[in-house]
Amino acid sequence: MSEKKNIAIMGAGLVGSLLSLYLAKRGHKVDLYERRPDLRTTVVDGGRSINLALSDRGWRALKGIGIEEEVRKVAIPMRRRVMHDEQGNLTFQPYGKEGQAIYSVSRGGLNVALMNLSEPNPDITFHFSRQALDVNLRTNEVQLRNLETGESETVQPDLLFGADGAFSVVRGAMQKTERFNYEQHYLEYGYKELTIPATAAGGWAIEKNALHIWPRGNYMMIALPNLDGSFTCTLFFPYEGERSFASIKNGDDLLAFFKGVFPDAVPLMPGLVAEYFENPVGSLVTVKCFPWSFAGKSLLIGDASHAVVPFYGQGMNAGFEDITVLDQMLEAFEGDDWEGLFHRFERRRKPDADAIADLAVLNFIEMRDKVANPRFLLRKKVEGKISEQYPDRWIPLYSMVTFTDLPYSYALETGMKQEKIMKKVMKHINTLEDYDSPEVQQLLEKQLVQKEKLKPYRG
Repeated sequence: MSEKKNIAIMGAGLVGSLLSLYLAKRGHKVDLYERRPDLRTTVVDGGRSINLALSDRGWRALKGIGIEEEVRKVAIPMRRRVMHDEQGNLTFQPYGKEGQAIYSVSRGGLNVALMNLSEPNPDITFHFSRQALDVNLRTNEVQLRNLETGESETVQPDLLFGADGAFSVVRGAMQKTERFNYEQHYLEYGYKELTIPATAAGGWAIEKNALHIWPRGNYMMIALPNLDGSFTCTLFFPYEGERSFASIKNGDDLLAFFKGVFPDAVPLMPGLVAEYFENPVGSLVTVKCFPWSFAGKSLLIGDASHAVVPFYGQGMNAGFEDITVLDQMLEAFEGDDWEGLFHRFERRRKPDADAIADLAVLNFIEMRDKVANPRFLLRKKVEGKISEQYPDRWIPLYSMVTFTDLPYSYALETGMKQEKIMKKVMKHINTLEDYDSPEVQQLLEKQLVQKEKLKPYRG
């Protein structure tokens, strides 16, 4: 067993709160410092929260600490995509096999649930309204300002974890050190949060157990269900251009636009105009950096080390998987070589973090441009047939990412190989019945068996 440490976590969001439970389980004393006030006692201005899609990697982390069932109380299963076209017609695409689903959770609701599970632990202490001003990585001293009193304080833990998000103060300190690599990339799209309220009877106005998408080529809107019968909608829209945030100047512009491209949604959104002009436009950024640690004293985790855009629903899941992987390493950790442990962790996770960042951008294109295309929907059905016929050789990319713990890097590499095969297969398919044709079966036999292009993951 390693020596017990006094640990500070910057950020009491989803990753920080869950990490505190894992570290306390191993006997460490944990203090969490959060810039925001306590979500459980203070109403925090909304308008920037994309509902989260909790999938297998996230559930695995919650199960590992014994809190899976508690979190299920604030989650709604979404078993399929429902696509809305410009005439209000619907098409459907299941997310996986029978019984598989992703789960809609409110970011704030899940954060509160994790805090409530963490706080009774005597080894976990939350410090709210604490803004990190400066981090001295060499001494592990963190200067904080109490935003309620204006007073300053300095803490000096044995170990420091930066779980403080895409604009991490801890990472900002690392960026000033030598040989630290950092890159960020913003999409030319922002997002705005909107709402479909519950019906007068308190139910859901559209199908509850689904993720709804209004794909429109250059932009889209999605809606995820909430426990109170409402849906949190997110409009992903260019900043500039003919149809963009910049082009909508007033309520008349907005209603004309929505009635033209989202006609079935307008009657369901009575507060559309007020919400649109009151809620801010959020940005969509990808962050990649390396290394994630410094001198065995500090470590970045979650969005602080690998922020991704939300289009695969994996940002939270990837952060939670960081914790699962770190805990697996701690299980076999002896002595006090935290520097070696942190180095092993970051080298293991970096390829997967980069992979899911790239996959998330690719999935934006799929959701925005392709999901309403009949040819794309046929291809998905064909891919499902291949998976049924060759279950040990073909797991669809989305299922690899969402319903397994296969490394993201393996999923990306394998998905690129699958893409090449599918392009060849679809040249021979006009209807689903064509799948059983000799040409298609011979092609699959050649691609999947004889050439062994798709080998199962061996670890």
